[in-house]
Amino acid sequence: MPESFKTIRQMCAEFGVTPRTLRFYEAKELLFPQRDGQHRLFSRRDQARLKLILRGKRFGFSLEEIRQLLNMYDRDDSELRQLRKTYDIACQRLADMERQRDELTEAIADLKQELAWGEGVLHNADRPRAAE
Repeated sequence: MPESFKTIRQMCAEFGVTPRTLRFYEAKELLFPQRDGQHRLFSRRDQARLKLILRGKRFGFSLEEIRQLLNMYDRDDSELRQLRKTYDIACQRLADMERQRDELTEAIADLKQELAWGEGVLHNADRPRAAE
């Protein structure tokens, strides 16, 4: 087997994914391994695509967004066009993440306030009552 190809086991070890994940990405037509009988052989191109897929997932891109970006490489080798599209999608994703963070920060503050109130009620309930 040429050095540039990797087996499914090697891909899993290198990228920290499961065989099921690789088969899923293949079924979604994000990866295109060659077949040698029952064995999948992943080219350098597949390895690069998987790296980009995992990076995109880490940043919260949808599989469809990742597919569009990857397909641009297939249709057009213009790195500038690819960079513009990636930049636009990344800016949108960053804005979404910041909005989610702000909502989460607000929810955490509200929950802390409710917990403080609950702690006060419980503390008062645990005190012995003075004779009436």
